Amino acid sequence: MLKSRWSGLFFQLIALVLSLTVVSLILLSIGASPLNAFSNMLTGSVGSTRKIAEVLVSFVPLLLVTAGLLITFSAGLWNIGVEGQIVLGAIASVWVFRIFIDSTLPPSLIIFLSFLGGMFGGALWAALTGLLKTFGGVNEIFGGLGLNFVANALTLYLIFGAWKREGVASMSGTEPLPDSFSLDQLGELRISPTALIVAILAIVFVYFVLNGTYFGLKLKAVGKNFRAAYLLGIPTWQYSMYSFLICGALAGIAGAVQVAAVYHRLIPSISSGYGYLGLMVAMLINYQAIWAIPVAFFFAALNIGSIQLPIVMQLDSSLSGVLQGILVLFVLLVEGFRQKFIKRSSQT
Repeated sequence: MLKSRWSGLFFQLIALVLSLTVVSLILLSIGASPLNAFSNMLTGSVGSTRKIAEVLVSFVPLLLVTAGLLITFSAGLWNIGVEGQIVLGAIASVWVFRIFIDSTLPPSLIIFLSFLGGMFGGALWAALTGLLKTFGGVNEIFGGLGLNFVANALTLYLIFGAWKREGVASMSGTEPLPDSFSLDQLGELRISPTALIVAILAIVFVYFVLNGTYFGLKLKAVGKNFRAAYLLGIPTWQYSMYSFLICGALAGIAGAVQVAAVYHRLIPSISSGYGYLGLMVAMLINYQAIWAIPVAFFFAALNIGSIQLPIVMQLDSSLSGVLQGILVLFVLLVEGFRQKFIKRSSQT
């Protein structure tokens, strides 16, 4: 077991070196210094306390989404619709705030209710994907992508229609929520300790569910072999639905965090692409929850650090996305090679 873990780490380091090499070659082809680019990304992400706080702002929703995706991946499902589930969580959260905007209830209680609303919104949207797959025969990838478009259209309708700002409809979003509806922040920094604790508790919860419960064991059985799990008496379609609901609820919390701790209103791109980024993180860690925190932090740091590139080097900030995509690609390729190597070694 220990030898297998060390070999896995060795092959992952090879994947990292290969991905950095490819990105370096791309930078050299356009006349840019790879060393300067990587240095600026590092400085832009962890160069000061404020920048680290910005990384944590991105890290929180990314970790929440990754935690949820680990559940659906364990059940053998590709929940591409997680982007829409973040959006519906944000919409439901804002809806709760709007209901209680003139209420005399304590703001902390209203924020808690908004998080419950976010969980319900995300879980409801995920359930639609599950129902389409289970009873409509629609692959979860196509069903999820379709619902992502619907969620984005609903957001625009609310911003420019039902919830538009008084006298004006603006791409900047709906009317800002009262300051009392905002999560606590760490001094002058934008990061909310409460949001950070919620995200860490979420990944701990998922780790415990997948590695310490019969529910997690049955969920993995469904993911490994759907038909065999059914023959063993596991209610397979029900467990698939459970995984969608849990993932949707966690994605909905990510949407609620975006509302209560970051934007304080509903905006058109409130998901910020964390759903798709979470898919890459989950694949990179090979669906092992124990690695979610460091890898999600690394991806969040790349996102924030890349902001320096257009400012300092006149390079497009999408370079971080190129690095992330290439890294995941090489990790999957190298892992496939490792599995084939292990199989051959066991046969000889």
